[in-house]
Amino acid sequence: MRAIHALLAGCAVISGTAAAADPELSPALPCEALAGFSAPGSTMRVERAVAVPAAAPGTVRIVPDAPDTVKVALPPNCRAHGTIDKRVGGDGKDYAIGFELALPDRWNGRFLFQGGGGLNGSIRPPLGPQAVGGTPALARGYAVIATDSGHKGAVFDGSFMRDQEAALNFAQGSVGKVTAAAKAILARYYGQPPVRSYFVGCSTGGREGMLASQRYPGEFDGIVAGAPAMRTSRSNLGLAWANHLFTRIAPRNAEGKPDPTRVFSPIDRKLVTDAIVNACDAQDGLKDGMIFNTRQCRFDPATLACTGAKTEACLSPEQVNAISRGFAGPRNSRGTPSYVPFPWDSGVATEGVAIPGILVTGAKSPVSPAFHESLDVDAFEDRVNADGMDRLQATAFWTNLNSYFQRGGKILFFHGVSDPWFSANDTIAYYERMAESSGGMARVRANSSRAFLVPGMGHCRSGPGLETFDLLQAVVDWVEQGKAPDHVVATGPAFPGRSRPLCAWPRHAAYKGSGDPEDAASFECRE
Repeated sequence: MRAIHALLAGCAVISGTAAAADPELSPALPCEALAGFSAPGSTMRVERAVAVPAAAPGTVRIVPDAPDTVKVALPPNCRAHGTIDKRVGGDGKDYAIGFELALPDRWNGRFLFQGGGGLNGSIRPPLGPQAVGGTPALARGYAVIATDSGHKGAVFDGSFMRDQEAALNFAQGSVGKVTAAAKAILARYYGQPPVRSYFVGCSTGGREGMLASQRYPGEFDGIVAGAPAMRTSRSNLGLAWANHLFTRIAPRNAEGKPDPTRVFSPIDRKLVTDAIVNACDAQDGLKDGMIFNTRQCRFDPATLACTGAKTEACLSPEQVNAISRGFAGPRNSRGTPSYVPFPWDSGVATEGVAIPGILVTGAKSPVSPAFHESLDVDAFEDRVNADGMDRLQATAFWTNLNSYFQRGGKILFFHGVSDPWFSANDTIAYYERMAESSGGMARVRANSSRAFLVPGMGHCRSGPGLETFDLLQAVVDWVEQGKAPDHVVATGPAFPGRSRPLCAWPRHAAYKGSGDPEDAASFECRE
């Protein structure tokens, strides 16, 4: 690491103004010449480098074996495949931090670290596709790196944690090591290091973005952290609690096991969703099927309780109790909240998407059992508190970012209000604690960080609301031009032709009272 930073220190540095005026920097050597490159004193090595021709829209998948494709053309680029810390682990398996760095033929001087997902384990195409409004960072001329964080395996395969170094790399280490390696390769390939460095990720990638601000305050100029998996054991407890309540009243499947996904029928789920929307939709000045005034949303499931026998028009007392207590979150025997409540939103029962709403999944975590017939909240807390890995990877507790902010760093948070895995309330709670620890909300909001809630959106994307917005450009404009993002405009396939502003917390989008209700220009941000 020291050797790589020493190498970077010897490279030419150009100003942000120069970079903006000269967005097309050319390579200083042929792509294939990168193969075999390693920095002195470092374990990083470029194993191979391949020239990749320009790609037409819709021909490159964002994630292998997934249906989504990039909808814009991608420029020709050099693809550097490399490893860091290649070794045989304590469990006898081969390990290395694998990475892939896309180096465009015409570089804008900016570097983007693309965050991972789940437990990582594979290298996703280095495109920079998240929170970019449909135009990936590579298509804009960014150099983009992606990594497996130090092991290979399925997205939720945690077997690598048996190896100490692999666990440490996933928890923290890979972010710093990959960043240093990327900057050394950029300096070698273009003859100069990046002018600006950015990080964008969601879920695990959001946690990694938080790590970048907390552990590596000198490495990045701007960070976008979405739906961060910042304390997964606690969020798993929150889900386990709701799942347990659903399981207690769940019908049995063919094997005689409870099935919490069937506690609420499709008709019940629509009943709940409609009631939430009816209770909270108009509080932003317009009934449009979307809830923007999240802070003032007050929904009581008891309003749906049957007064007699259960019918399609009401919920049973058991269903009311389960949903009320489940969304409120667990408490330990001392009455202290063990996890924050899940917010009421229009997407809590979304179906037909990769990650359905919490009522559809029966509040199941991707790494937990399908159902919890019993749950001891105190015992669960004790296990979490004693888990060293949980402490290492959690980013919810380090709140002092004054070093990062002092050098001009910016961080934007975003979170789908209907996220069924991590409560958006937890991200807002961290944002407020962080602001208090880093100079106060007024100062942090004015100079360094803002947070955006996305109504109707589930985990990182999809849902009956909005999912397309460009926070990368928002953070770049703040870093490079001093333009703090009061709002960003968002759209989504659930409402074709509709746009809305996502307002920086604690403000929310409100209809002005006149103008096209489908146009974001007819809305303003209000407290």
